[in-house]
Amino acid sequence: MIEFLLHNEVVQIEPEQADLTVLEYLREHRQLCGTKEGCASGDCGACTVVLAEANGADVRYHSCNSCITFLGSIHGKQLITVEHLKENLAKDHLAKERPAKENHALHPVQQAMVDHHGSQCGFCTPGFVMSLFALYKNSVAGASIEQRKKATEQYLGGNLCRCTGYKPIIDAAVESTAAPAPDRFSALESETRRKLARIAKSAKSTKAGTENYHLPKTCAQLGRLVARRPEARLLGGGTDLALEVTQQLKSIDPIIYVGNVAELVKITARKNHHEIGAAVSLSDFDDLVKNDYPDLSHLLLRFGSRQIRNLATVGGNIANASPIGDLPPALIALGAEVMLQSETHRRKVKMDEFFIDYRKTVLAKGEFIRAVTMPRAQPGRKLKIYKISKRFDDDISAVCMAVYIHVHAGMIKSIRIACGGMAAIPKRAVECENALCGKPLDENTIAQAQQALARDFQPIDDVRASAGYRMQVAQNLLTRLRLELTEPATLTQVIQG
Repeated sequence: MIEFLLHNEVVQIEPEQADLTVLEYLREHRQLCGTKEGCASGDCGACTVVLAEANGADVRYHSCNSCITFLGSIHGKQLITVEHLKENLAKDHLAKERPAKENHALHPVQQAMVDHHGSQCGFCTPGFVMSLFALYKNSVAGASIEQRKKATEQYLGGNLCRCTGYKPIIDAAVESTAAPAPDRFSALESETRRKLARIAKSAKSTKAGTENYHLPKTCAQLGRLVARRPEARLLGGGTDLALEVTQQLKSIDPIIYVGNVAELVKITARKNHHEIGAAVSLSDFDDLVKNDYPDLSHLLLRFGSRQIRNLATVGGNIANASPIGDLPPALIALGAEVMLQSETHRRKVKMDEFFIDYRKTVLAKGEFIRAVTMPRAQPGRKLKIYKISKRFDDDISAVCMAVYIHVHAGMIKSIRIACGGMAAIPKRAVECENALCGKPLDENTIAQAQQALARDFQPIDDVRASAGYRMQVAQNLLTRLRLELTEPATLTQVIQG
């Protein structure tokens, strides 16, 4: 049994298919057709909905792409669609004096869209409205116009307007978040928390899931399930896995969803490192790293859209084992470790030893990623990350280079370099590191390091870039590293032409 709130309605359902998406459920099973299918890959945002979860004494709202969200993953959450935003005024004392159509008032973000003529053909409008709603619920009163514009850019970055009407939509976002007032969802938050708490404590929730969709709550339960159902696919955010269903038309069954496993959604601060649960979302991970590692935070903002980052997980990006995944190079450069667990044991593996071949890792049968241990920022050391792609936002890397470096008095005291897109796996540039460590950070040293980089990697030609381009741009990034650390004014002049 899967249980969740559809707005205020408690829904209990046993879906026949494990890979039923939220979008399909809304449109085909509930006839809530405001949520649209545009791309079925989480790129256009037409299918955006908002999920709400209890967060201490509050309720936390975040947007997601319903086209790539499996229904089972919203167990214990509240699902809000565009149909639920209007304010129902029918119960007030003036209701009888108004025409029926006037007994429903628009939500402030909907009204702002009307006022600024933010809808053209209308196909994408519900998705924009839901992203605006998530922005509204997470906005801070008194934010400056610059802060509101920056937040708007992040929250709307995953919504595509096919009529190119972005300006009025942005104007609507900036205006509606100028002084966000409590709305009907604010008034209902106490009731929502109580309903979600009842779902979490119910006997049905204890045995949540179905025979083909499992929802373990602890690592011990997860370990037993993985051992008993080795054919099952593990699901975190599903931003890649779901594409097998929506793009390749495959059927995935059974599924084990790890997002409700208590140990996997925690971030634990240790003395010298952070322990990040495998099911921690990229959005939550960004909140952790933005102060210690600003370049890593900047990189995370280029992981698809806000909707994608709210779903995608740290462990999923690693376990996916893509040679162009952007998080592994950063974690390898930092010297992070992966904590693996099975029904019977735990073990730690260095991140640079986790990947062994194209899409292959050291994960043994019955094992899953429990957490990643990432060192805290160290004085004098800097993490620099460079992502090269055809588009700045929402694109896959041709090359991603991460450098963790300690320079003192012009000398390179220590350095770790890792690259994605340059080999069949995310990989350290050991020869390049040796050419740099203990040397002055100058042009001659960089020239030697560039030659060494060619011994570390033999990149390939593909649709994203040629082998020659990849090598040249990676070598040039070493020059950029030197300029950023030693001659920032010169680099600014180069960039500005």
